[in-house]
Amino acid sequence: MNDQFYAVLARMKYISRWALMRNTRAESVHEHSFDVALLAHALAELHNRRFGGQVNVEQCVLQAMYHDAPEIFTGDMPTPVKYDNEDIRRAYRQVEQLSAEKLLGMLPDDLQEVYRPLLLPDETSEEARIVKAADKISALLKCVEELGQGNREFASARRTLEAAIRGMKLPAADCFLEEFLPAFELTLDEQG
Repeated sequence: MNDQFYAVLARMKYISRWALMRNTRAESVHEHSFDVALLAHALAELHNRRFGGQVNVEQCVLQAMYHDAPEIFTGDMPTPVKYDNEDIRRAYRQVEQLSAEKLLGMLPDDLQEVYRPLLLPDETSEEARIVKAADKISALLKCVEELGQGNREFASARRTLEAAIRGMKLPAADCFLEEFLPAFELTLDEQG
């Protein structure tokens, strides 16, 4: 059983996100995780270079890559369900914890401690805040993409996500929204 970790992780490409919403283009957890890693890198660099932060950039990127890995076993729980009430939120956290532990158990003993902080990060760390913001920005970008295709299904989610990101009071995230988000609303010809 200690040799299945990477094969199981490869299955993230089969797990769809946004299950309760009509999508013009499907998005997998694998794709989302890559986007979150790119965004976490950007936010960590902005945080350190422009706002005097001292986060470990590499740790942010690695945590972002693995932040939804437990969804291999749980699937992507829709936000309206996941955050409906504190009992559901607490129960889902326990399920995610058990899923992360199951993944760790699929590694040889000498690799488990390498992956533990990636699958079960310290949620109070500044790196975790960066990853959380990157996760929300990734979702916001999905909303922008869907709205650009005329899919009004994502209008409310966009407003909610943008408010949540701003509510994090993370200057790097605010900077990203001001400086980089507008380009995501441009066509390819407008970008060039």
